[in-house]
Amino acid sequence: MFKKLIIGVLAIGFIAVSCSDDDDNTPVVNAGTIAGGPFEFDVDGEPDFVTGITLDSSTSVGTNRTWVITDDAGSILGRPGTLEMVEGVNFDEAGAGTCFIWYARFEDDSNITTAATVAEITGTFDLSNSIEVIRNQVTNAGSISGGPFEFDVDGEPDFVSGITLDNANAFGTNSTWVITDDAGNILGRPGTLEMVEGVNFDEAGAGTCFIWYARFEDDSNITTAATVAEITGMFDLSNSIEVVRNQVTNAGTISGGPFEFDVDGEADFVSGITLDNANAFGANSTWVITDDMGNILGRPGTLEMVEGVNFDDAGVGTCFIWYARYEDDSTITTAATVPEITGTFDLSNSIEVTRNQVTNAGKISGGPFTFTVDMTSDFVSGITLDSTNVFGTNSTWVITDDMGNILGAPDTLADVEGVDFNAAGAGVCFIWYARYENDSNLKMATTVSGITGTFDLSNSIQVTRN
Repeated sequence: MFKKLIIGVLAIGFIAVSCSDDDDNTPVVNAGTIAGGPFEFDVDGEPDFVTGITLDSSTSVGTNRTWVITDDAGSILGRPGTLEMVEGVNFDEAGAGTCFIWYARFEDDSNITTAATVAEITGTFDLSNSIEVIRNQVTNAGSISGGPFEFDVDGEPDFVSGITLDNANAFGTNSTWVITDDAGNILGRPGTLEMVEGVNFDEAGAGTCFIWYARFEDDSNITTAATVAEITGMFDLSNSIEVVRNQVTNAGTISGGPFEFDVDGEADFVSGITLDNANAFGANSTWVITDDMGNILGRPGTLEMVEGVNFDDAGVGTCFIWYARYEDDSTITTAATVPEITGTFDLSNSIEVTRNQVTNAGKISGGPFTFTVDMTSDFVSGITLDSTNVFGTNSTWVITDDMGNILGAPDTLADVEGVDFNAAGAGVCFIWYARYENDSNLKMATTVSGITGTFDLSNSIQVTRN
């Protein structure tokens, strides 16, 4: 490896040196002449070799021979033994400067194989003419390694890591990193590698971009150019590292809830759900409602339809609301369960809806009834109980007057229909159905307001006794 050279050219002359005053005994040495070049290379990290050098050895004389490479101050940088070795020297590694290639013939008394400079060579030797090799320093960004990288655009941050810069041959007053798209448009210029590794490539959306390292001089517009093609002045870009950003189906995120309702016959609707679809992607969309086992209970097409679902009708349990994006190859519109969904799709996070079972007496229908107190027995009939959402360990029927006083508690509907309301005299009473737990005093209370514990009364049916 050559040492860095001082740019400039010195005119150096060399003559054969005699080691004896007796001219008749002085060995004759003659290096002959060499042709080729001159050569001029850019120090840019790319190997540079000389070629086409020839030696006219017709007049060459001398016991020993070698090639000599010097800098422009006469310091000996190397002594390749053959022309093939000269042509194997990578002059790019020497850095900027000027050097010279010489051919030498010499006798055993010469120190040419050990001297540090041409001026220090003693003994009998001769150097040919020289061939100049100029090594220009140009802006050089060096090389980078790492990647390539491939990410999914799915709303999750994606960062590159493990990139390294080999700047052994890098040269240039200023430096920056450059990120471009695949058309050469400059997307960003992170000042440092740490800043490159802080870029969230997920935010760029789908596509392909490239990371480059750059060195440049003050005359370059690399810090303002919109595209690589527009960069002017003295600059150099390293090799690039590819970053592929694949667009995948993405449902985004939803927020709202969680919701908790009592299954009590009263309609229950969710509200205030919002969809963040900034990163959502997919040809088709729907909402999906599942139970806690992943069974699909419904697929409302819109958020308005989701908010129109009466969760009280679903009975006791827990369900989840999801937003979905999917492609045409997906079975999401027909699958019975989430695990059975195939094809390209994505479900958002879910919102939980808990439906608590509370004591519920349901609804009764029939009547109202109007009787005349006339000594003729009066019985109600045709009363029905809708027990769809009825819940509670115990049940009974309750008859009250219009003040809430409990007049009776028939166990069954048949018992209710066996009550002779003519015997009660004139007035107004109400028939109720009740469900209750063991902690309730419903069977012992004398008024509705005096009932305690867990219980529920249905709607009432009025019985008027004129």
